[in-house]
Amino acid sequence: MKVVYIGLGSNLSGAMGEPKEQLEHALKALASHSQIALIDVSSNYKTKAIGPGSQPDYINAVALIQTALEPLTLLDHLQFIEQQHDRERTIHWGARTLDLDILMYGTLTIETPRLTVPHPRIKERAFVLAPLLDLNPNLLLPNGQSVAQLLANCPEQGIFKL
Repeated sequence: MKVVYIGLGSNLSGAMGEPKEQLEHALKALASHSQIALIDVSSNYKTKAIGPGSQPDYINAVALIQTALEPLTLLDHLQFIEQQHDRERTIHWGARTLDLDILMYGTLTIETPRLTVPHPRIKERAFVLAPLLDLNPNLLLPNGQSVAQLLANCPEQGIFKL
């Protein structure tokens, strides 16, 4: 079983409700998989959207899971959950009903056309770093960088703990 951190975000209502409800349903979907154990979930954070045009604020969180799924199989499952939440992939960094990202998969570093782990922008996103620290205040990236130090050096980016 690998320890995996999953980023969750939503800024649009969809089939499963308002953004906060979208996250709750996504967590239930994760926990219902026979090869995924939901260990812990960070607090929710309200954050300003990063992306094109005027977008509603996001609700973000991070889930800590243990899984026997291989990274690409896990990615497929996350994308299946996103599709169940009416996720549309039309505009890069556009508004979305649900976004699920593999932030860290054990201590692996992965670079494939479909998946980069740790998440390629993990170091510059307070809305990822803050919830990661909720779950593990001593967390290190696979390269040894401290998540706490990365957050200390990251602009605030309009993030508020809910």
